[in-house]
Amino acid sequence: MPCRYHQNVAITQTPRNPARSRRGTGSYDERRIKLAESALKTLGELGYARTSLRDIAANSEFSHGVVHYYFRDKTELIVFCVRHYKTQCMHRYDSVVEASTTADELLTGFADKLVETMTEEPSMHRLWYDLRSQSMFQEELREDVHDIDRGLEDMIWRVVSRYADLSDSRPMVESRAAYSMFDGIFESTLRDFLADRSGAVDWIRAQVTSLLPALCAPVDSASS
Repeated sequence: MPCRYHQNVAITQTPRNPARSRRGTGSYDERRIKLAESALKTLGELGYARTSLRDIAANSEFSHGVVHYYFRDKTELIVFCVRHYKTQCMHRYDSVVEASTTADELLTGFADKLVETMTEEPSMHRLWYDLRSQSMFQEELREDVHDIDRGLEDMIWRVVSRYADLSDSRPMVESRAAYSMFDGIFESTLRDFLADRSGAVDWIRAQVTSLLPALCAPVDSASS
């Protein structure tokens, strides 16, 4: 699911052992983050399968030797990059959740954020979906992809739960189902947007603003 990318935000470390974990000093970790931020553009443009460490080095300020020093292989680097991006994503909507005082305000703010991140950073989301698809074939990706998915699920659930509180209702589905529905809408719209099909932005806004209320039922109705 979506988010807007900002640098210099703390990230959750990947459970995979880093290439030189015993050298994991503060400056070492900072260099890994800087390298990952530099690599994200190339990865977003070329995708998982078409990107090599040499491609990343060629499009950054770092040499191939430096890239390989900080990351064992392409898989480790890409997982690190996506985690770096998606960890920020998991909290991108917290400000909307916290600032909204009415259900309609939350609904509008959430839809606006989804549209904003889709239109401003489509390549980053394309990379995530690429990595998630590859995890069905590559076992070494599965744990990381699962962790990212669960973090995004928690993000969506915070929105759904807050909407339910503000509308005096309660969710009628569990968190995984809610995430799957919003994620499916976002991925479908992203494909249309990347293909320059008209109406993508209006469609996702309409779907989101109708789905969120549909996932909740008035407390009296839900308990009857």
